[in-house]
Amino acid sequence: MKTEPVAAPASNQSHVLVVDDDPDLRAVLHEYLSKNDVRVTAVATGSEMLKTMESEAIDLVLLDVRLNGENGLALAQTLRESASVPIMLLTGNTEEADRVMGLELGADDYVSKPFSPRELLARIHAVLRRYQHQSQLPGRDDKRRAYRFAGWEFNVRTRKLTAPDGRKLDLSNGEFSLLTAFCSSAQRVLSRDQLMNMSRLHSAEVYDRTVDVQIVRLRRKIEADPARPQLIVTERGAGYVFNVPVESMY
Repeated sequence: MKTEPVAAPASNQSHVLVVDDDPDLRAVLHEYLSKNDVRVTAVATGSEMLKTMESEAIDLVLLDVRLNGENGLALAQTLRESASVPIMLLTGNTEEADRVMGLELGADDYVSKPFSPRELLARIHAVLRRYQHQSQLPGRDDKRRAYRFAGWEFNVRTRKLTAPDGRKLDLSNGEFSLLTAFCSSAQRVLSRDQLMNMSRLHSAEVYDRTVDVQIVRLRRKIEADPARPQLIVTERGAGYVFNVPVESMY
């Protein structure tokens, strides 16, 4: 089964992965959540779920425990062992044992079928708020999966940058290193020496080229008008500042 079309990412728009083998339910959830400012990818199988997790920065997985020919609880356990993404289970009214087992395996919430789409949306928002609060706790920098800023999505795992219109851009080692440094220290002035040091910390190759040249190249990819940058702003005599709020994903 093919993945349903997804909307291009928007600023601060959460990305929910729906995993259910019922095409009608996938269509309903896709339509309802999309209308409520949630980006949706909908798939039918566990293998599609895992493939999507490898290539996309997912904020929450909505997983049916009774997939055709697959054990949704086992998939939830696999997902929990490999990622810290929130998991919500879709269960039947009579499946109390599945709900209990799912929560014990690390699921964050469950919704019983049939359900109100409005209630589902409220529960999704509640789980995302909890995770956002946890992401602000100290000591989690090394676990970041992605960043979002000004409609852009920067996937650290895949080293891909997704533009607001959905285009995926490749980054050189230097560009990846600089953008990681800027996103992790957004709205703070960083000197050239600090940027070089942070680049080394992120294992980027060190070139003889100056930081300024690398920044020019990065601006060409992310600025609407590289000649009048709004994201990477020069602070004369001090360095550069990534002049936009950044959302971290874990």
